[in-house]
Amino acid sequence: MTQPALTTSTGPQYTRILAFGAARGDLTVPNDDLVGPINSSDEWIQQRTGIVTRRRASKDVQAVDLATDAAKEAIERSGVPADAIDLVIIATISNVRQTPSMAAVVADRVGSNPAAAYDLNAACAGYTYAIAQADALIRAGAAHYALVIGAEKLSDIVDPTDRSISFLLGDGAGAAVVGPSETPGIAPTVWGSDGSKADAVGMNHTLTEFRDGVSEWPTLRQEGQTVFRWAVWEMAKVAKQAIEAAGITAADLAAFIPHQANMRIVDEFAKQLDLPESVVIARDIATTGNTSAASIPLATHRLLEGHPELSGGLALQIGFGAGLVFGAQVVVLP
Repeated sequence: MTQPALTTSTGPQYTRILAFGAARGDLTVPNDDLVGPINSSDEWIQQRTGIVTRRRASKDVQAVDLATDAAKEAIERSGVPADAIDLVIIATISNVRQTPSMAAVVADRVGSNPAAAYDLNAACAGYTYAIAQADALIRAGAAHYALVIGAEKLSDIVDPTDRSISFLLGDGAGAAVVGPSETPGIAPTVWGSDGSKADAVGMNHTLTEFRDGVSEWPTLRQEGQTVFRWAVWEMAKVAKQAIEAAGITAADLAAFIPHQANMRIVDEFAKQLDLPESVVIARDIATTGNTSAASIPLATHRLLEGHPELSGGLALQIGFGAGLVFGAQVVVLP
């Protein structure tokens, strides 16, 4: 019996980021507020990380609230009606509910119901993963407009006495609206993982261990030197691959927007890539802290606010973190 041919969908040839939105925690937390429990100093934190202050959210503010605020700004700036957005992807590791997804709640809050909506967990690479998916799904015809958000309230999963990562972390959300374009706006993504280093950064306990009373509340930990070496040496290679995949050279970039993990990593990256002085480098970590999946869109938002002349230029963005996972792509700035 002859089977009927199935209909398949196709979409536009290209996509681009149309606008950004941002929301940072309402509290500014200086280093001096954190140094007691870790027996450290403001000078030590600044030398090791470049962080002067970080933003954290009050107890009654959740990651989903930050995501909603960032999303509303991105939608308003994009000019796309909220009900035309039919895909919402939120990258996060700090949704305090395993289910429902944060994305479904935000889609309803911003007026995009009944958009397809889901959360993804790729830690600090989550935003670049979500951009890759939004780009592919729109070009495949599975969606028309996508809302991509990185949202974290990492202060919920911090141990104030931990010297490995606790003082790095902040709270915030960055959002982007992605839609069709007549010209290429998102280059191919270079992404991957190395699960052999899964223990280098992640939660120190499971929820079942906490439930059974055999551990305290799970919090983030990292092997600092392992992560630093991997980020500086291996991720510089990935960044170079992303530039090559885009068909450009480092001299063509207007901006470099790496995950805001540590200022020393950002600076070493710039050296490894031999970026010309004309490339503006995002250093949002100094006053925001490390916000995991939110860090790249937050840094991009701040960069465009301070440097409107970057609009229309090319930016290399790269995320990397727990998994270990990584993702990088060159995009046209809105």
